[in-house]
Amino acid sequence: MKVVPVPVREDNYAYLLIDESTNKAAAAVDPYDVAKVAAAAQTHGVEIVAGITTHHHFDHSGGNKVPFASKYPKATIYGGSDKIPALTNLVKDKDEFAIGNNIRIKCLATGCHTQDSICYYVTDAVKDTQPGGIFTGDTLFIAGCGRFFEGVGSEMVKALEYLGTLPDDVVVYNGHEYTASNLAFAKHIEPTNPALVRLGEVIQKNKITTGLTTIGDEKEWNPFMRLDTDAVKKATGEDTKSAIMDALRDQKNKFRGSML
Repeated sequence: MKVVPVPVREDNYAYLLIDESTNKAAAAVDPYDVAKVAAAAQTHGVEIVAGITTHHHFDHSGGNKVPFASKYPKATIYGGSDKIPALTNLVKDKDEFAIGNNIRIKCLATGCHTQDSICYYVTDAVKDTQPGGIFTGDTLFIAGCGRFFEGVGSEMVKALEYLGTLPDDVVVYNGHEYTASNLAFAKHIEPTNPALVRLGEVIQKNKITTGLTTIGDEKEWNPFMRLDTDAVKKATGEDTKSAIMDALRDQKNKFRGSML
């Protein structure tokens, strides 16, 4: 199993999820810019056989119908609601499917940013020592989370705690390159957290940060996954997880013109 990030738009990520055993790109994840995704597939010498959509927002699903479905008419397109353009396979929480010989995918419903948000947990059935990966769309970012466009804090608490049940070595593949601004906010909330120094080094050394961190890392540096810490409680002035999450997200929304 190989994951290839494909930067699209100003700061979005699409991905190729490649089943190396069959020499096929098992899926194109959120292929907004199909030309770029197709070019990446050609570079890696693989065939696109499916599309996976994390949620219905246009910057993730906008390429599905035209040109993705037109270019790859036999491709299966997975997603969490009928709001997903060109959807062929509706998936819900805990649904599982396989693509190629070895890639196994489990769907984790994480409604809040949108109610049809699905995170896709991927593993290789043969390379059982290889860490799995999680495509999180706009639910979980490195050191951040998405805005609550269709949900409330308690739902994001549930979503991030759900992702937190995955093995700590699972690699995070998120929907946007927001890591630098997320780090700035995390430092504002937890200025003495030593894990943030390590994240800063990741940013300094890499223009593309997706795929370089893990669920275990998020537990160490992501304030939205650290609601029980004294620093986060103090920063929000709240004591229940849902209230802390709402307050934290409100602060992030107002922080230096943050987008998500």
